[in-house]
Amino acid sequence: MRLVFVIVVAVVAALLGAPAATAAEPARVVGVRQLSPTHSVVDVYSPAMNRVVPNDVLRPARGGSLPTLYLLNGALGNEDGVGWINNSGAPGFFADKNVTVVLPIGGRLSFYTDWLADDPILGSNKWQTYLTQELPGVMDQHFGSTRRNAVAGVSMSGGPALDLAVQAPGLYRAAASISGCPASSNPLAQAAISIMIGGALNNPFNMWGPPGAPAWAQHDPSLHADRLRGTAVYAGSASGVPGPVDRIPPGSIPPFGGAAVEAMVNTCTGIFADAVRRAGVPATISMRGEGSHSWALFEDQLKEAWGTTIAPALGTR
Repeated sequence: MRLVFVIVVAVVAALLGAPAATAAEPARVVGVRQLSPTHSVVDVYSPAMNRVVPNDVLRPARGGSLPTLYLLNGALGNEDGVGWINNSGAPGFFADKNVTVVLPIGGRLSFYTDWLADDPILGSNKWQTYLTQELPGVMDQHFGSTRRNAVAGVSMSGGPALDLAVQAPGLYRAAASISGCPASSNPLAQAAISIMIGGALNNPFNMWGPPGAPAWAQHDPSLHADRLRGTAVYAGSASGVPGPVDRIPPGSIPPFGGAAVEAMVNTCTGIFADAVRRAGVPATISMRGEGSHSWALFEDQLKEAWGTTIAPALGTR
C-alpha cells in the first residue's frame, strides 16, 4: 500500500509540474514584401500544412475596404513562375478594379483539395482547409475587407474552384472555372488527372484514392450542382481548335498539346453545363467554338467571368 501511495504521489506531482500543452499556432501573416504600389507578396503560415505559403496580392493603390477574389494558378501553382502574374494581363486588368486579388503561390498538382494521404514528393496537401478556413480570415484581418469573397481557377484549378464553393457553402458569392474540368469523376477526367499527377512521379491515389473511390464523386462539382444554388457561377472552355483568341504568332507551330487539353476540359464543361441546367441553377456557361489551352484564352475568359459573374456578385466594378 505504501508503494502504491508513493507511485500515485509521484504521478500527480509529475502531472502538476508538467508544462501545459502548447496550443496549435494560428494561421497568420509572417512576412510582407511590397513589390509595387499595387502588388505585394504576403507570406501566411498554414497550420494545416505546417508551412508558410506566399501569396501574390493585387490591390488598387487607393486601398480601402474591398471585396476579395481568390484567383488560383494552374498546374504548377506558379512555383515555376508560370501563372496569372507573369503570363497574363491580370495585374494590369485589376489595377483599377475595386477588389483585392489573392493568388496563392504553391500547390503544384494538388488540385487545391485536401489529400487523403501525404505524398512522399508533394508532402502535405491541405489546400481546401487553407483556402476556406485559414487564408480568408487572415486576409480579412490584414487588409480589412467587405467579407464578400469569390474564387476562380484556371486549368488544373478550374474545377477545384467550383468544388471549393461546394465544400464551403456561403463563403464565396461567386465561383468560376476557366478552362478547367468541373466533372472530375468522369472516367476520362479521372484518367487524365491521374496521369497528370503520376507523370511527375507523384502518387495520384494519395489525393482521392484510386479512380472510382468515393472522394472522386464527393469533389465533382457536376454531381453537386444543386449545392451551388445562390452562388454566381461561371464555367468557360473552348473546342481546342486554335483561333484568333489564342494570339498565335504567324508561322508558329500549332499548339497540338494545348488543343487536346482544351478539348478534354470542353467535354468536362459540357457535362457541368448539363448538370446545372438539370438542377435549375443559374450559371454563365461559355463554350467557344475556337480556342486552345493558352494564356491568351484564359485572360479573355477571366475578363468575361469578371464582367458577367464575379464583379456583380461582389457588388463592385
